Amino acid sequence: MKEVNVYHYDAFSSIPNKGNPAGVVLDANGLSEDEMQHIARKVGFNETTFVLKSDKADVRLRFFTPGHEMNLCGHATIASLFCLQERGMIDSANNINIETNAGILPIEIINDINVTTIKMKQANPQFGSFNGDIERLAHSIGLSVEELDDRNPIVYGSTGIWTLLIPVKSLSSFRRMLPKNELFPDILTGNPRCSLHPFCLETIDQNAKMHARHFSSPYSGTVEDPVTGTASGVMGAYYLTYMEPELQEAAFTVEQGLEMNRDGRVKVEVRRAGPGQMDVHISGTVVKVNEFRVSL
Repeated sequence: MKEVNVYHYDAFSSIPNKGNPAGVVLDANGLSEDEMQHIARKVGFNETTFVLKSDKADVRLRFFTPGHEMNLCGHATIASLFCLQERGMIDSANNINIETNAGILPIEIINDINVTTIKMKQANPQFGSFNGDIERLAHSIGLSVEELDDRNPIVYGSTGIWTLLIPVKSLSSFRRMLPKNELFPDILTGNPRCSLHPFCLETIDQNAKMHARHFSSPYSGTVEDPVTGTASGVMGAYYLTYMEPELQEAAFTVEQGLEMNRDGRVKVEVRRAGPGQMDVHISGTVVKVNEFRVSL
C-alpha cells in the first residue's frame, strides 16, 4: 500500500495548535488529482497543499479542501513556503514566484533573528453585489438582521477565491454565531459555492483593526476556517474601497480564530496601484506541529 508523508504546520501563529492548520505534501508530481483529493479528505484540515514542479515559476502549489480543489489558499501557501525553506528545498533568495490556479504570485521570505515571516501577494481584488435575502443570510449564521452593520455593504469579494464579506456591528455577536452551512447555497444565488466572512471593527487585541470568522461552503467538507489569509487580504481591499475610499494605502492586523481557540493574526497591506487596481499583501508566521503518513 502506497503511503504519503504529510507535514502539519500552523499558519498565522508561532504557537503550535493555534492559528490555522495546513497539511503540506512535498514532491507531489507523481500523484493524480483523485489521489490528492483522497489525501486531503483523510488529512481533514481545511486545506492541504501539494507541492509540484513548475515550468512557469519556482514552484507550483495546488490546494485541496476535504471536498474539492481551491484556486488559492493564503494560510496553506504561507505554511508550504515555510516548510520548503525550513527543509532547504527552495533557494535562499528572499523573493520567489509561485504558480497557482489563481495565477503567478510573488512571495517574500523575511528572515529576522528568531522569526521567519512569509509575505504573499494576492490577485487583484474583485467585488460583486449581494442581491440575496439579508434576513435569511443573517439567520444562516445565527444572527438577527439588526446585528449586521448596514453602514457598509455586504459584497462578494475575491483576491483569488470568492467569499461573501458581511459587516457586523458588535464583537459580542461573534460569540453567538452558529453557522448553518447547508443553507448557504440557496441564499448565495449569485455565487452558491461561496464561503461567508463576517467581520467587525471591534477587536479583542488592541493592536488589531478587524475581528473575523470564516464559514466554509458546504461543498468544502468543513464548517469553519480558523484564520483565513485570502479573506483577510480582500478585507484590506474592502477597507479602501468601501470604508476609507479617500486613502491610498492601509496596513493593519486582522484577528481571527479566537472563538475556536485557534487565535491567529494576519498582517494585511493594501495599496492603490492605478484605476481599478490594488496591490494586496498578507503576511504571517508559521510553526511546525508534526508529520504523519497517509495511505492511498
